[in-house]
Amino acid sequence: MSGMNSRMGKPEPGERVVFGACPQDCPDTCAMLYTVRDGKLVDVRGNPDHPFTQGRLCVKLKNFAEHHYNDQRVLYPMRRSGPKGAGKFTRISWDEALAEIKQRWEAIIAEFGPTAILPHNYMGQEGLLNGIACGDAFINRLGASIPERTYCGSASATAYSSTYGPCEGLDLESFSESKYIVLWGINTISTNPHHWPFILEARKKGARIVVIDPVATRTAKQADWHVRCRPGTDGALALALMYVIIDEGLVDRDYVQQHTLGYEELAERAREYPPERAEQITGVAAADIRRLAREFATIQPSVIRTGVGLERHRGGGQTIRAVCCLPALTGSWRHPGGGLFLVSIHQFPIHWDRMQRPDLARPGTRVLNILRVGEHLTSDTLTPPVKSFFCYNSNPVIQGPEQNLLIKGLMRDDLFTVVSELFITDTARYADILLPATMQAEQFDLMFAWGHSYLTLNEQAIAAPGEAVPNVELFRRLSRTMGMTDAEWLRDDEALVGDYIDWDHPYMQGITLETLHKQGYAHVNIGDPKTRAPYAAGGFPTATGRMELKSRALETAGNYVVSFFRCGSNDQQPTNRNDPLPCYVPPFESAASNPALAAEYPLSIVSPKAHAFLNSQYTNEDWTAKQQGEQFVMMHPGDAAARAIADGDAVTVFNRRGKFRARAVVSDDIMAGVVMTPVGYWQAEAGGTVNCVSHDRYIEMGNGPALSDNLVQVKPAA
Repeated sequence: MSGMNSRMGKPEPGERVVFGACPQDCPDTCAMLYTVRDGKLVDVRGNPDHPFTQGRLCVKLKNFAEHHYNDQRVLYPMRRSGPKGAGKFTRISWDEALAEIKQRWEAIIAEFGPTAILPHNYMGQEGLLNGIACGDAFINRLGASIPERTYCGSASATAYSSTYGPCEGLDLESFSESKYIVLWGINTISTNPHHWPFILEARKKGARIVVIDPVATRTAKQADWHVRCRPGTDGALALALMYVIIDEGLVDRDYVQQHTLGYEELAERAREYPPERAEQITGVAAADIRRLAREFATIQPSVIRTGVGLERHRGGGQTIRAVCCLPALTGSWRHPGGGLFLVSIHQFPIHWDRMQRPDLARPGTRVLNILRVGEHLTSDTLTPPVKSFFCYNSNPVIQGPEQNLLIKGLMRDDLFTVVSELFITDTARYADILLPATMQAEQFDLMFAWGHSYLTLNEQAIAAPGEAVPNVELFRRLSRTMGMTDAEWLRDDEALVGDYIDWDHPYMQGITLETLHKQGYAHVNIGDPKTRAPYAAGGFPTATGRMELKSRALETAGNYVVSFFRCGSNDQQPTNRNDPLPCYVPPFESAASNPALAAEYPLSIVSPKAHAFLNSQYTNEDWTAKQQGEQFVMMHPGDAAARAIADGDAVTVFNRRGKFRARAVVSDDIMAGVVMTPVGYWQAEAGGTVNCVSHDRYIEMGNGPALSDNLVQVKPAA
């Protein structure tokens, strides 16, 4: 770093301080400071100058420096030396590893074609260089199957874009100006903690905080009002709120008339969901529905922050659509601190096409969705069959649905599996070739954020240990190995970053790589959060220029997929048709929608992110494992008593897809009829995890996952 801000302090003699940025799949993207002494990373702390993260790191990064020196790290290329799944490997050289990959892939391509190779990656790293798009140009050039990546956010993004277009939304710092804050399906304190101080700032000025969640989370317990809604029924709640707002004349008719499309049709739809009907569906009292609607409409500015939990059931996309309509009906967008926040990704002028290079993909290349890897690997009808599985930046055995089916596929003797990883994870245990990846302090990257409005620079602080390489270097080596000579893989890291950002965009005025090296971060020039009201006068980036209560995009295109995370063309045909008006779509699995299944498996299970893990990362660290505790399932006291289960008992959670063991936590923090187990525990330690019981069906929009739309039974463990 060539400059140092006043609050950072001076390093001790023999030390240097380097700008860092958290790489994880988290909305906060913390600005960090690496302290290096004698070539070793000795301290990682938050950058106190960063206006959003303000020098604080979450529990997951408490010992981030020590994490780099974990003695279980993969440091060298390795070849499997035991049965698949045993996690036994022998060290080999990079030359040997690349030669074997080349030989196996060329043989597969010769016999089956390149689409017999299936890549799999996601958000294990979030940078422009080493994140989700880092291998896309290589994948497309190779001709491998295109991975459609809809683990998270695709349903929300499709619904949001179908309503607002690629709308920039609010700046999360604007919540300090809000008067009525609804946190819907998000546990902010655990999963978006740096937003919480701005919410508390608003509370000091009189704002009310409402949390809508079936579980009394850390955030719900700090709110002014916790509204419990049955899993998968939030769409009915949103439509009932519309009913009250319309029925009681609380609509901002001027805003609706000037800046929206389809109000009359939406009003007719909302009439189908009076609060009394919604109470039967959601479990939320009709009186509470009326109160929430009145307060949201009349206490301005009101604002909604949605979480991805809202999309993880059969009707998730339409639920997001319904929630998105509320701020337009009430005119909340008129005010600073009013409106809705989903993600901030549209605020960053990124050349996604230059990163992903869809132009390199061959016309007609097969697209396979990564949610259904288990199905793809075990299919008898897929042509050509998947003969090689290439995984990086992801741990699908833990994060993906149908865990047992996926493991069955990975156990195939004829499947050549290549994994790039930091540790021998539950997925890496099945690798034939295991490659060593670098951690964040060992590589250069530039981080965008999906939960705030800052670009944050990560400078390489220390040399990579052993023979570990950044993802960007991995794909340089693979491209050379496979005979690719395109200029795409000849540029250095800073040249790539220079190409990926639209530095001439008005939002980047005054921001350069040089200024980032001096300060470490920069707020994109979208305006002052305290005065910014981006859609006070409409101007939504839809085809009509209006916020579409009735979506023309859904009316004409059906179930298309909006995602930055697909590396090929996005011209696929709709798989089904979607109602252009928000509607309530019942869950796949619930007592109301599937009573026969519920007779056998009567409990709905939700699987939110853990407080101390980041998806499946840090699960193998002592400090986070201690903080999070052993795998547990939270149950309502009535449900536990009916099964002779006491707090602390060992139990088995199961359905037709699988089972896992857990410790019972008996608490009225959860609704009756619902159980909860956080995602992220490793199977190797826990002997089965929550995704043993999840299914891989797509929800109704965006090919999203239904990870919290599952019925189970719980019994005392044998």
